[in-house]
Amino acid sequence: MSGNDERERLLDYLYNRFGIPSQVLDDYLFFRRKSAWFLIHNSPQLAYASRLKISKAGLRAFQRVGNFIKPTTRFIQGFGHHATRGVYEVGADQLGALVDGEVIPVDLPLDKGYVILTYGTNRILGLGFFDNHTIRSQLPKKELTFHLTI
Repeated sequence: MSGNDERERLLDYLYNRFGIPSQVLDDYLFFRRKSAWFLIHNSPQLAYASRLKISKAGLRAFQRVGNFIKPTTRFIQGFGHHATRGVYEVGADQLGALVDGEVIPVDLPLDKGYVILTYGTNRILGLGFFDNHTIRSQLPKKELTFHLTI
């Protein structure tokens, strides 16, 4: 299990970057494995599992990428609806550009880092990387193509 300092650092990151309050994850435990953190719902049944040798458990929620902590696509799709900042809604043309591997020009009052990409009403695609007034997709191409066809 991750220590309280690591947990607080991850929760502070989510709040500072995306406005996701730490209370959203009160019922979850964080486990660290190498450069990734996994999230699992805290449950009385975990006491039984603690006697087993388990290599992975839960949802891979974060990974370290260079100097950044990157939330995973699945984590953002599951918890991103709590975000109050660091969110960018892409239009159809912008989504098409991202699918084609292009960057999209944007003017956001954010520091360099990850942004939550949405499309339409409340459809969270995942993450983009914001740098120098552009966003580059961080989504797997097949997911982008899937969202373009819906």
